[in-house]
Amino acid sequence: MRLTRLAKIAIVAWRAGLDEIVVTGASQHAGSRWLLRLARLMRIGRRLEAPRGQRLREALERLGPVFVKFGQVLSTRRDLLPPDIADELALLQDRVPPFAPELAIATIEKTLGRPIDVLFAHFDREPVASASIAQVHFAELPDGRPVAVKVLRPGMAAVIDRDLELLRTAGTLLMRVSDDARRLRPLDVIDEFDKYLHDELDLLREAANAAQLKRNFADSDLLRIPEMFWDWCANDVLTMERMEGIPIGRIARMREAGIDLKKLSRDGVEIFFTQVFRHGFFHADMHPGNILVGIGEHDFNRYIALDFGIVGTLSEFDKEYLAQNFLAFFQRNYHRVAALHIESGWVPADTRVEELEGAIRAVCEPFFDRPLKEISLGLVLLRLFQASRRFKVEIQPQLVLLQKTLLNIEGLGRELDPDLDLWVTAKPILEQWMSEQVGWRGLLERVQREAPRWPALLPQLPRLLHATLARQASPSERPGTDRLLATLIAEQRRTRRMLRWMTVALVLLLIALALPWIVEVVDIDGPTETAPVPRRLG
Repeated sequence: MRLTRLAKIAIVAWRAGLDEIVVTGASQHAGSRWLLRLARLMRIGRRLEAPRGQRLREALERLGPVFVKFGQVLSTRRDLLPPDIADELALLQDRVPPFAPELAIATIEKTLGRPIDVLFAHFDREPVASASIAQVHFAELPDGRPVAVKVLRPGMAAVIDRDLELLRTAGTLLMRVSDDARRLRPLDVIDEFDKYLHDELDLLREAANAAQLKRNFADSDLLRIPEMFWDWCANDVLTMERMEGIPIGRIARMREAGIDLKKLSRDGVEIFFTQVFRHGFFHADMHPGNILVGIGEHDFNRYIALDFGIVGTLSEFDKEYLAQNFLAFFQRNYHRVAALHIESGWVPADTRVEELEGAIRAVCEPFFDRPLKEISLGLVLLRLFQASRRFKVEIQPQLVLLQKTLLNIEGLGRELDPDLDLWVTAKPILEQWMSEQVGWRGLLERVQREAPRWPALLPQLPRLLHATLARQASPSERPGTDRLLATLIAEQRRTRRMLRWMTVALVLLLIALALPWIVEVVDIDGPTETAPVPRRLG
């Protein structure tokens, strides 16, 4: 099976002339006449009349969903790709050739267990969008509500498993011959990609992701999440509220509709950092095919998300570590960035902080104080990658999705407002989040969060203390009078410290329990002076 798939990949690449595209690009970049002559020779015997971007797109479509996903990510990087290739790859976002409507209807009826005419008052046979994993049909529920019905492509799991197995084979071979490959941990990265691709194959999970995002942004005017209709959702079918808007890639249409593109670009950055640092749960597939901009009365100039198959999550440790890194970058505190890398274990413990600091400074310093049109995070990451080789920095698989999403956000921001200053937009968000985490407000929130557990834990402390003292003073562990006396003195001191901390804990518990009442009293009496109310994120 592997050999058959490899043969198909090789045949598709040969017919599309991908080898000729690579050699031609290398000859233009290097200015080599020999490479240019080789590229001309490679065209002999093949019909390669179609433009190179079209040939690349069609080859990725024929190779299946894993390769289409790769093309989708590339399409957002117009600063790294020639315009003709970027324009063609952008068609992969929602214009992948659809599968037959009969297959879609058969999947819906089999999954939901009822005829299509019973499930919907009306169902459009022709899909309105078709992507690598699924396609979407418009319909109406029996009560007349307009909906969008997403249906999985048949047989996707087997295709994805086959391609991922090939990627694992290639990753294993690379790790055997390359130190850089071992440092990048390609098998761990492929495992993460495997997980998220299979998550996309479960539309019920996608509906649950959408519900979580909708709750997170319930009080926000930044992002609109459609409602899920659970009675019409299953593993192979998802039915959600039909949304109206302009695809975010249609810049001219948005200008005609009066959309404020600069505000939209700033909102996109705020949405990203709010999801990452406030929620720890973020939409990780924000390419233009998955985002609309609202034009209705209630959604005007507002982001509307459509696809929730890939989401990322971050632990509290990850969030705090990333926030400190971002803030250190924004403050140009490269020493702190280097120290954080060593503290987290990303680089060997014997790495000299000053050397790593100098390498990071050399990469990042030239990019500050420039508008986004003059900065490429892709180029920054590439240079950081090159600089990190000598320090043996390990790529963290759990952050691969975050890096991909950040690149998508940068691509969108570049399209909407080339003058957007990413640093200026993001820095206040991170500073506010950090102040909430390390200040009194963050402390009180954590106390309140842990308070329900204290009534069960505090009564156990005397028993645990007594058990510790009894165990230390047991005859089997008494080597002599002096040692026992020293042990008892030490335990007495430990007991006094524990009692002090118990007192502090009880005081904090009382504060946490009384805090809602205090806030209510303050609200009733009213503030003594007027103060500006900070804007809430998310």
